[in-house]
Amino acid sequence: MESEKSGKGKGAEGVLKSVEIPQGVSASIDGAGVLSVKGPKGEVHRSVSSLGVSVSVEAGVITVKSVRSTKNLRKVAGSFNAHIRNMVVGVTEGYSRKMKVCSGHFPMTVSVSGNELMIKNFVGEKMPRRLRLPVGVGVKVKGGDVELESCDKEMIGNVMSAIEKLCGRPAFDKRVFQDNVVRVSEAD
Repeated sequence: MESEKSGKGKGAEGVLKSVEIPQGVSASIDGAGVLSVKGPKGEVHRSVSSLGVSVSVEAGVITVKSVRSTKNLRKVAGSFNAHIRNMVVGVTEGYSRKMKVCSGHFPMTVSVSGNELMIKNFVGEKMPRRLRLPVGVGVKVKGGDVELESCDKEMIGNVMSAIEKLCGRPAFDKRVFQDNVVRVSEAD
């Protein structure tokens, strides 16, 4: 799926990495340097413009090429390559994560209505805590489990972090007050 060539020393020919586009997936890059990958599970966009590193789509292969083989350009090229691989996996297989509702003191309820996640009775609070969900992330609540699905790995991680942050209480000891919605697994 991936190939890599690298020159030796500074000023060498540069780094060349490539990711093959599987059957049923299409990729395109616009003039502003935004890569779009479409597949059966959805569509993902990401900016891949950087000085000294170019990304191109040709004949079923996405190629990341740097001008020189310096340390910083190798890092940027490697990061772009990893992001592109995650995009391809996301639109073909998708990403799913699981979280668990842990309530020890007060029975809290978690629900999803439309594009909003709501946590009621969190440590006895009268007002529910709310989180607006971005487009592209599916959230299902089944009893004490919260299941998230998306084709964008970065977006699903940001939503999980926002849910954990929604239950944050900075003035209380986490070892004693363990009411929270926590990550359980990364079921890919």
